[in-house]
Amino acid sequence: MKSMYLVLISSMILTLGCYKDKRELLYPENNCDTTSVTYVGTIQPILSKNCASAGCHEGAASAAGIDLSNYSGTKIIAENGRLIGVINHADGFSPMPKNMAKLSNCDINKITAWINKGSINN
Repeated sequence: MKSMYLVLISSMILTLGCYKDKRELLYPENNCDTTSVTYVGTIQPILSKNCASAGCHEGAASAAGIDLSNYSGTKIIAENGRLIGVINHADGFSPMPKNMAKLSNCDINKITAWINKGSINN
């Protein structure tokens, strides 16, 4: 009888000890939607916030002559592989954004998906 109570109490403790958090809050990277990525709605805001906003890659006087404030400048480095190399901090590339944290995995995945879909101006 004592062992039956022990089993019952143990199962209650295990059941009550479990919690039900939302998966998307625990694992935000698992909720990264890369299926509907567009240049205007997804890529441009990421690049504006992390690359062009500080004046680094914006306009005619942009760093290294790379202007990420518009589609034509972004398309050039997207198609030659530099954009993926720098945001992934790959060997042989200068890690970007410079002197800042690496972009989130989700942002990197979105940029990669956009490039893999042909870097369209949409």
